[in-house]
Amino acid sequence: MTTIQEGGAVEAGDRQAGGTPPWAALLAASIGQFLVVLDISVVNVALPGMRAGLGLGATSLQWVVNAYSLAFAGFLLLGGRAADLFGRKRVFVTGLGLFTAASLAGGLAQDAGMLIGARAVQGLGAAILAPVTLSLITGTFPEGPARTRAIATWTAVGTAGGATGGLVGGLLTDYLSWRWVLLINVPVGVAVAVIAGRWLRDERGAAARQRLDLPGAVLVTGGVGLLAFGIGRTEHHGWTSRDSLVPLLAGLVLLALFVAVEARTARPLVQLRLFRLRSVAVGNLATLVSTMAGFALWYFLSLYMQNVLHYSAVRTGVSFLPHTAGIILGSKLAPTLMARMDARLLAAGGGLTAAAGFAWQSAVLDAGGTFAGSILGPGIVMATGFGLLMTPLVEASTAGADRAEAGAVAGVVNTSRTIGGAIGLTILATAAARSGSDLADGYATAFLIAAIITAAGTALVAFLPRTRR
Repeated sequence: MTTIQEGGAVEAGDRQAGGTPPWAALLAASIGQFLVVLDISVVNVALPGMRAGLGLGATSLQWVVNAYSLAFAGFLLLGGRAADLFGRKRVFVTGLGLFTAASLAGGLAQDAGMLIGARAVQGLGAAILAPVTLSLITGTFPEGPARTRAIATWTAVGTAGGATGGLVGGLLTDYLSWRWVLLINVPVGVAVAVIAGRWLRDERGAAARQRLDLPGAVLVTGGVGLLAFGIGRTEHHGWTSRDSLVPLLAGLVLLALFVAVEARTARPLVQLRLFRLRSVAVGNLATLVSTMAGFALWYFLSLYMQNVLHYSAVRTGVSFLPHTAGIILGSKLAPTLMARMDARLLAAGGGLTAAAGFAWQSAVLDAGGTFAGSILGPGIVMATGFGLLMTPLVEASTAGADRAEAGAVAGVVNTSRTIGGAIGLTILATAAARSGSDLADGYATAFLIAAIITAAGTALVAFLPRTRR
């Protein structure tokens, strides 16, 4: 498939989406994605405060994280398809409302049950919100330079949310309370809801007359949720233990049944023919593999700075600011470079740059490291490389799909990122734990494996269709 991008894409984008101003779609999508990604990382910093404030045990503390992640992973495809059927504005506001209300309930929680329940609803709201943030962009901007720039902004802002989570969480926990890690979402959510209610236009075409594929929704939600749960269990029980294998196999069985149901139903949750588009199939596979390594950047560097260099949570967050700048720089450079070269070459160059950064990071991590010598240089290289890689990958993963299926495709993209991150984190954490008793050596091993995984994901880029500018 060949993508031809015309110079008038910006003007066309201004006339798209049933009157939705492109700036409003981009603003709402970017802030929504920022909230979703921020919340994944910001809560980790507040876990000790939650444990002390509510008297949580180890199991309850684990479920504060798991309740969110399982609901988020399980409902992503459903959230994406719902946007196609019921309108992006309606679904965006619903997801944002659930997320904001659950944040308020979690911030006011008085016991473990209330907090864990709020986190589960928060994950559900995030799963509804995350796909529609991307489909707002792909449904508003036609394929071309305008969409590329919008996706670059969405990528940069979302990644910045993950990068600044440690800093925001540290500041709120140290100077206010762990409760504000959740309560901070409330005023932001209300402000975004006002923007969405005032400027977004709800458009529903033929898809609005279709009914939701409930059997497919139940199967894929259960399958992805069990798969995510099983992957999480492997960190403590290994891949071959019964505790891990049972949910993993059950999840795979449900996903196989989901594919069988989707192939036979007249109105499926996800049109399987989408995966006949080489850009969608290869783009999502490359995204899944690349995000397996991407989590190492934030997760293991945070552990290295706090456990080996003994940085505080706030200092760790500040130390990630150059990485955030690198991601934003790479993401914003990508549209300009994509207008001048084959997107496959740019993605390959970004992937190899990120892989080189991971290898460099592995070589310089040691117990006597410093910010200038062990963190700054390789961090900027890794982050800039990923910024250059992810923008063309996200665009490729959504290219060629009809606007009526933008939500379903966005759900697939987000599911690929979530499952890839979960698998990668488990593999890298296991490798780090088995590399010896020295923490720095373990983290260095994780970064070396991340370099190999990134190179493998980059090799898949060669199978993407060529784009002609």
